[in-house]
Amino acid sequence: MKRTHQFFAAASLAAALGVAGVPRAAAAAAEACPRIPVIFDTDIGDDIDDTWALGFLLKSPEFDLRLAVGDQGKNLYRARLLAKLLERAGRTNIPIGIGLDANASGSGRQAAWLGDYDLNRYPGKIYPDGVQAIIDTIMRSPEPVTLICVGPVPNIREALRREPRIARNARFVGMHGSLRLGYGGSAKPAPEYNVRADVNAFRKVLQAPWSVTITPLDTCGLVNLSGPLYQRMLKSKDPIARAIMENYRVWLGSRPETEKTFQTRSSTLFDTVGVYLGMREELVEIEKLPVKVNDKGMTLIDSGGRPVRAATKWKDMEAFKRLLVDRLTGGR
Repeated sequence: MKRTHQFFAAASLAAALGVAGVPRAAAAAAEACPRIPVIFDTDIGDDIDDTWALGFLLKSPEFDLRLAVGDQGKNLYRARLLAKLLERAGRTNIPIGIGLDANASGSGRQAAWLGDYDLNRYPGKIYPDGVQAIIDTIMRSPEPVTLICVGPVPNIREALRREPRIARNARFVGMHGSLRLGYGGSAKPAPEYNVRADVNAFRKVLQAPWSVTITPLDTCGLVNLSGPLYQRMLKSKDPIARAIMENYRVWLGSRPETEKTFQTRSSTLFDTVGVYLGMREELVEIEKLPVKVNDKGMTLIDSGGRPVRAATKWKDMEAFKRLLVDRLTGGR
Protein backbone atom coordinates (compact mmCIF):
# COMPACT_ATOMS: atom_id res chain seq x y z
CA MET A 1 0.00 0.00 0.00
CA LYS A 2 3.00 2.31 0.51
CA ARG A 3 3.82 2.18 -3.21
CA THR A 4 0.18 2.93 -4.01
CA HIS A 5 0.19 5.99 -1.75
CA GLN A 6 3.40 7.29 -3.31
CA PHE A 7 1.86 6.86 -6.76
CA PHE A 8 -1.23 8.78 -5.70
CA ALA A 9 0.87 11.58 -4.19
CA ALA A 10 3.16 12.00 -7.20
CA ALA A 11 0.37 11.97 -9.75
CA SER A 12 -1.86 14.33 -7.81
CA LEU A 13 0.87 16.86 -7.10
CA ALA A 14 1.76 17.14 -10.79
CA ALA A 15 -1.88 17.62 -11.71
CA ALA A 16 -2.41 20.20 -8.99
CA LEU A 17 0.60 22.22 -10.14
CA GLY A 18 -0.80 22.32 -13.65
CA VAL A 19 -4.10 23.74 -12.44
CA ALA A 20 -2.28 26.37 -10.40
CA GLY A 21 -0.92 27.95 -13.57
CA VAL A 22 2.63 26.65 -14.01
CA PRO A 23 4.10 26.51 -17.55
CA ARG A 24 2.25 24.67 -20.27
CA ALA A 25 4.66 21.75 -20.33
CA ALA A 26 3.96 21.06 -16.67
CA ALA A 27 0.22 21.43 -17.21
CA ALA A 28 0.39 18.99 -20.11
CA ALA A 29 2.33 16.55 -17.95
CA ALA A 30 -0.36 16.88 -15.29
CA GLU A 31 -3.04 16.00 -17.81
CA ALA A 32 -1.08 12.87 -18.74
CA CYS A 33 -0.89 11.61 -15.15
CA PRO A 34 -3.25 8.78 -14.23
CA ARG A 35 -6.15 10.05 -12.15
CA ILE A 36 -7.02 8.66 -8.74
CA PRO A 37 -10.08 6.34 -8.82
CA VAL A 38 -12.46 7.56 -6.10
CA ILE A 39 -15.70 6.56 -4.40
CA PHE A 40 -17.33 9.38 -2.41
CA ASP A 41 -19.39 8.19 0.58
CA THR A 42 -21.21 11.08 2.23
CA ASP A 43 -23.99 12.12 4.57
CA ILE A 44 -24.63 15.07 2.28
CA GLY A 45 -27.63 17.19 3.17
CA ASP A 46 -27.07 17.41 6.92
CA ASP A 47 -24.09 19.70 7.50
CA ILE A 48 -23.39 21.91 4.47
CA ASP A 49 -19.68 20.98 4.41
CA ASP A 50 -20.43 17.81 2.41
CA THR A 51 -21.74 19.99 -0.41
CA TRP A 52 -18.54 22.04 -0.40
CA ALA A 53 -16.55 18.78 -0.35
CA LEU A 54 -18.40 17.39 -3.37
CA GLY A 55 -17.75 20.60 -5.29
CA PHE A 56 -14.05 20.49 -4.39
CA LEU A 57 -13.84 16.87 -5.53
CA LEU A 58 -15.55 17.65 -8.84
CA LYS A 59 -13.18 20.58 -9.46
CA SER A 60 -10.02 18.57 -8.77
CA PRO A 61 -8.61 16.99 -11.94
CA GLU A 62 -6.55 14.56 -9.86
CA PHE A 63 -9.71 12.52 -9.26
CA ASP A 64 -11.68 10.06 -11.34
CA LEU A 65 -14.96 10.00 -9.40
CA ARG A 66 -16.48 6.61 -10.18
CA LEU A 67 -19.36 6.54 -7.70
CA ALA A 68 -21.11 8.84 -5.19
CA VAL A 69 -23.19 7.25 -2.43
CA GLY A 70 -25.27 8.76 0.35
CA ASP A 71 -24.68 7.29 3.81
CA GLN A 72 -26.29 7.45 7.27
CA GLY A 73 -29.94 7.10 6.29
CA LYS A 74 -32.22 9.62 4.54
CA ASN A 75 -31.14 7.61 1.54
CA LEU A 76 -33.51 8.99 -1.11
CA TYR A 77 -33.02 12.58 0.09
CA ARG A 78 -29.25 12.20 -0.19
CA ALA A 79 -29.44 10.48 -3.58
CA ARG A 80 -31.69 13.24 -4.94
CA LEU A 81 -29.33 15.90 -3.62
CA LEU A 82 -26.31 14.21 -5.20
CA ALA A 83 -28.20 13.88 -8.48
CA LYS A 84 -29.32 17.51 -8.67
CA LEU A 85 -25.83 18.76 -7.75
CA LEU A 86 -24.16 16.52 -10.32
CA GLU A 87 -26.69 17.58 -12.94
CA ARG A 88 -26.03 21.25 -12.15
CA ALA A 89 -22.29 20.57 -12.47
CA GLY A 90 -22.72 18.86 -15.84
CA ARG A 91 -21.34 15.61 -14.43
CA THR A 92 -24.18 13.19 -14.97
CA ASN A 93 -21.66 10.61 -16.17
CA ILE A 94 -21.03 9.87 -12.48
CA PRO A 95 -23.13 6.99 -11.08
CA ILE A 96 -25.06 7.43 -7.84
CA GLY A 97 -25.67 4.73 -5.27
CA ILE A 98 -28.63 4.75 -2.87
CA GLY A 99 -27.21 3.98 0.55
CA LEU A 100 -28.66 2.02 3.45
CA ASP A 101 -31.81 3.37 5.04
CA ALA A 102 -30.10 3.27 8.43
CA ASN A 103 -29.86 5.43 11.56
CA ALA A 104 -30.83 8.96 10.44
CA SER A 105 -34.39 9.85 9.47
CA GLY A 106 -36.54 12.83 8.62
CA SER A 107 -36.08 15.60 6.09
CA GLY A 108 -32.82 17.48 5.62
CA ARG A 109 -31.88 21.15 5.78
CA GLN A 110 -31.28 21.40 2.03
CA ALA A 111 -34.68 19.99 1.09
CA ALA A 112 -35.95 23.41 0.00
CA TRP A 113 -33.17 23.63 -2.63
CA LEU A 114 -34.17 20.21 -3.92
CA GLY A 115 -37.78 21.21 -4.34
CA ASP A 116 -39.66 18.54 -6.30
CA TYR A 117 -36.55 17.19 -8.05
CA ASP A 118 -37.33 13.69 -9.30
CA LEU A 119 -34.51 11.16 -9.05
CA ASN A 120 -35.87 9.48 -12.19
CA ARG A 121 -34.85 12.50 -14.27
CA TYR A 122 -31.15 11.96 -13.55
CA PRO A 123 -29.58 10.95 -16.90
CA GLY A 124 -26.81 8.94 -15.29
CA LYS A 125 -26.78 5.53 -13.65
CA ILE A 126 -28.61 5.04 -10.35
CA TYR A 127 -27.78 1.95 -8.30
CA PRO A 128 -30.63 1.02 -5.91
CA ASP A 129 -28.14 -0.94 -3.76
CA GLY A 130 -25.38 1.56 -3.09
CA VAL A 131 -23.45 -0.82 -0.86
CA GLN A 132 -23.21 -3.40 -3.62
CA ALA A 133 -22.19 -0.66 -6.03
CA ILE A 134 -19.30 0.22 -3.68
CA ILE A 135 -18.21 -3.42 -3.59
CA ASP A 136 -18.48 -3.88 -7.35
CA THR A 137 -16.65 -0.65 -8.14
CA ILE A 138 -13.73 -1.62 -5.91
CA MET A 139 -13.54 -5.26 -6.91
CA ARG A 140 -13.71 -4.51 -10.65
CA SER A 141 -11.10 -1.75 -10.58
CA PRO A 142 -7.71 -2.69 -12.07
CA GLU A 143 -6.03 -0.20 -9.72
CA PRO A 144 -6.61 0.57 -6.02
CA VAL A 145 -9.60 2.79 -5.25
CA THR A 146 -9.54 5.69 -2.79
CA LEU A 147 -12.66 5.58 -0.63
CA ILE A 148 -13.29 9.14 0.60
CA CYS A 149 -15.77 9.02 3.48
CA VAL A 150 -17.04 12.23 5.07
CA GLY A 151 -19.84 10.99 7.31
CA PRO A 152 -20.76 8.06 9.54
CA VAL A 153 -19.98 4.85 7.70
CA PRO A 154 -22.75 2.20 8.01
CA ASN A 155 -22.46 1.65 4.24
CA ILE A 156 -18.79 0.80 4.61
CA ARG A 157 -19.41 -1.52 7.55
CA GLU A 158 -21.95 -3.43 5.47
CA ALA A 159 -19.68 -3.50 2.43
CA LEU A 160 -16.88 -5.02 4.53
CA ARG A 161 -19.32 -7.57 5.96
CA ARG A 162 -20.52 -8.65 2.51
CA GLU A 163 -17.10 -8.64 0.87
CA PRO A 164 -14.03 -8.28 3.15
CA ARG A 165 -11.74 -8.44 0.12
CA ILE A 166 -12.54 -4.85 -0.80
CA ALA A 167 -9.87 -3.83 1.72
CA ARG A 168 -7.23 -5.39 -0.56
CA ASN A 169 -7.99 -3.00 -3.40
CA ALA A 170 -8.85 0.22 -1.58
CA ARG A 171 -7.56 2.74 0.90
CA PHE A 172 -9.78 4.63 3.34
CA VAL A 173 -9.56 8.41 3.64
CA GLY A 174 -11.99 9.94 6.11
CA MET A 175 -13.09 12.99 8.07
CA HIS A 176 -13.23 11.30 11.46
CA GLY A 177 -12.11 11.69 15.03
CA SER A 178 -10.67 14.11 17.54
CA LEU A 179 -7.19 13.34 18.85
CA ARG A 180 -5.66 16.35 20.63
CA LEU A 181 -8.12 19.13 19.77
CA GLY A 182 -11.91 19.28 19.87
CA TYR A 183 -14.49 21.38 18.05
CA GLY A 184 -13.41 24.92 17.25
CA GLY A 185 -9.83 24.21 18.29
CA SER A 186 -10.76 23.40 21.88
CA ALA A 187 -7.88 21.95 23.91
CA LYS A 188 -10.24 19.19 25.04
CA PRO A 189 -10.86 16.39 22.49
CA ALA A 190 -14.50 15.51 21.83
CA PRO A 191 -16.51 12.56 20.52
CA GLU A 192 -16.57 13.66 16.88
CA TYR A 193 -19.96 13.24 15.19
CA ASN A 194 -18.98 10.96 12.30
CA VAL A 195 -17.55 8.46 14.77
CA ARG A 196 -20.05 8.94 17.59
CA ALA A 197 -23.07 8.50 15.28
CA ASP A 198 -22.08 4.90 14.51
CA VAL A 199 -19.22 3.76 16.71
CA ASN A 200 -19.35 0.14 15.60
CA ALA A 201 -19.20 1.09 11.93
CA PHE A 202 -16.02 3.10 12.41
CA ARG A 203 -14.51 0.31 14.48
CA LYS A 204 -15.04 -1.99 11.49
CA VAL A 205 -13.17 0.49 9.31
CA LEU A 206 -10.24 0.38 11.74
CA GLN A 207 -10.27 -3.42 11.81
CA ALA A 208 -10.04 -3.78 8.02
CA PRO A 209 -6.57 -4.46 6.54
CA TRP A 210 -6.32 -1.31 4.44
CA SER A 211 -4.48 1.98 4.80
CA VAL A 212 -6.51 4.44 6.92
CA THR A 213 -5.88 8.19 6.66
CA ILE A 214 -8.03 10.67 8.59
CA THR A 215 -8.42 14.36 9.16
CA PRO A 216 -9.62 14.66 12.77
CA LEU A 217 -10.98 17.86 14.28
CA ASP A 218 -7.35 18.81 14.98
CA THR A 219 -7.12 20.01 11.36
CA CYS A 220 -10.52 19.92 9.66
CA GLY A 221 -12.27 21.59 12.58
CA LEU A 222 -10.29 24.80 12.05
CA VAL A 223 -11.25 25.52 8.44
CA ASN A 224 -13.67 28.29 7.56
CA LEU A 225 -13.71 31.12 5.04
CA SER A 226 -14.18 34.84 5.55
CA GLY A 227 -12.83 38.05 4.05
CA PRO A 228 -11.75 38.20 0.39
CA LEU A 229 -11.69 34.42 -0.09
CA TYR A 230 -15.29 34.07 1.03
CA GLN A 231 -16.34 37.05 -1.08
CA ARG A 232 -14.91 35.29 -4.13
CA MET A 233 -17.25 32.37 -3.43
CA LEU A 234 -20.18 34.67 -2.77
CA LYS A 235 -19.71 36.52 -6.08
CA SER A 236 -18.60 33.62 -8.26
CA LYS A 237 -20.63 32.76 -11.35
CA ASP A 238 -19.17 29.27 -11.61
CA PRO A 239 -22.08 26.77 -11.68
CA ILE A 240 -20.67 24.60 -8.90
CA ALA A 241 -19.78 27.55 -6.67
CA ARG A 242 -23.25 29.02 -7.21
CA ALA A 243 -24.93 25.72 -6.33
CA ILE A 244 -22.89 25.55 -3.13
CA MET A 245 -23.84 29.08 -2.13
CA GLU A 246 -27.52 28.53 -2.96
CA ASN A 247 -27.49 25.51 -0.70
CA TYR A 248 -25.61 27.37 2.02
CA ARG A 249 -28.27 30.09 2.07
CA VAL A 250 -31.04 27.48 2.36
CA TRP A 251 -29.09 25.53 4.99
CA LEU A 252 -28.62 28.63 7.16
CA GLY A 253 -32.34 29.38 7.20
CA SER A 254 -34.19 32.66 6.85
CA ARG A 255 -33.64 34.32 10.22
CA PRO A 256 -32.34 37.94 10.05
CA GLU A 257 -29.08 37.05 11.78
CA THR A 258 -28.31 34.30 9.29
CA GLU A 259 -28.27 36.75 6.37
CA LYS A 260 -25.31 38.53 7.95
CA THR A 261 -23.56 35.19 8.31
CA PHE A 262 -24.26 34.34 4.69
CA GLN A 263 -22.81 37.63 3.51
CA THR A 264 -19.61 37.36 5.54
CA ARG A 265 -18.41 33.82 6.29
CA SER A 266 -18.78 30.11 5.79
CA SER A 267 -19.53 27.47 8.38
CA THR A 268 -16.72 25.08 9.34
CA LEU A 269 -15.73 23.16 6.21
CA PHE A 270 -14.64 19.91 7.86
CA ASP A 271 -15.17 17.56 4.92
CA THR A 272 -13.17 19.55 2.38
CA VAL A 273 -10.01 18.43 4.18
CA GLY A 274 -10.98 14.80 3.70
CA VAL A 275 -11.14 15.43 -0.05
CA TYR A 276 -7.76 17.16 0.07
CA LEU A 277 -6.13 14.17 1.76
CA GLY A 278 -7.38 11.99 -1.05
CA MET A 279 -4.97 13.75 -3.42
CA ARG A 280 -2.32 15.70 -1.50
CA GLU A 281 -0.76 16.00 1.96
CA GLU A 282 1.99 18.61 1.77
CA LEU A 283 -0.01 21.29 3.62
CA VAL A 284 -0.56 19.15 6.74
CA GLU A 285 1.57 17.18 9.16
CA ILE A 286 0.83 13.46 9.03
CA GLU A 287 1.48 11.32 12.11
CA LYS A 288 1.14 7.56 12.30
CA LEU A 289 -0.68 6.99 15.58
CA PRO A 290 -2.31 3.99 17.29
CA VAL A 291 -6.02 4.80 17.60
CA LYS A 292 -8.84 3.12 19.52
CA VAL A 293 -12.51 4.10 19.74
CA ASN A 294 -14.35 3.91 23.04
CA ASP A 295 -18.09 3.37 23.45
CA LYS A 296 -18.74 7.12 23.59
CA GLY A 297 -17.11 7.70 20.21
CA MET A 298 -13.85 9.14 21.51
CA THR A 299 -10.89 8.41 19.23
CA LEU A 300 -8.06 7.77 21.66
CA ILE A 301 -4.32 7.56 21.04
CA ASP A 302 -3.64 4.21 22.68
CA SER A 303 -0.66 1.86 22.42
CA GLY A 304 -3.06 -1.01 21.74
CA GLY A 305 -4.84 0.79 18.94
CA ARG A 306 -4.82 0.44 15.16
CA PRO A 307 -2.07 2.44 13.37
CA VAL A 308 -3.74 5.32 11.54
CA ARG A 309 -2.28 8.07 9.38
CA ALA A 310 -3.69 11.26 10.90
CA ALA A 311 -3.41 14.88 9.76
CA THR A 312 -2.80 16.36 13.20
CA LYS A 313 -1.51 19.86 12.37
CA TRP A 314 -1.54 22.38 9.56
CA LYS A 315 1.67 23.44 7.89
CA ASP A 316 -0.18 26.08 5.85
CA MET A 317 -3.94 26.29 6.31
CA GLU A 318 -4.17 29.56 4.37
CA ALA A 319 -2.67 27.84 1.32
CA PHE A 320 -5.34 25.16 1.64
CA LYS A 321 -8.09 27.76 1.76
CA ARG A 322 -6.70 29.44 -1.36
CA LEU A 323 -6.54 26.10 -3.15
CA LEU A 324 -10.14 25.35 -2.20
CA VAL A 325 -11.48 28.71 -3.41
CA ASP A 326 -9.31 28.71 -6.53
CA ARG A 327 -10.71 25.35 -7.51
CA LEU A 328 -14.33 26.13 -6.71
CA THR A 329 -14.43 29.51 -8.41
CA GLY A 330 -12.42 28.87 -11.52
CA GLY A 331 -10.48 25.62 -11.62
CA ARG A 332 -11.39 22.44 -13.41
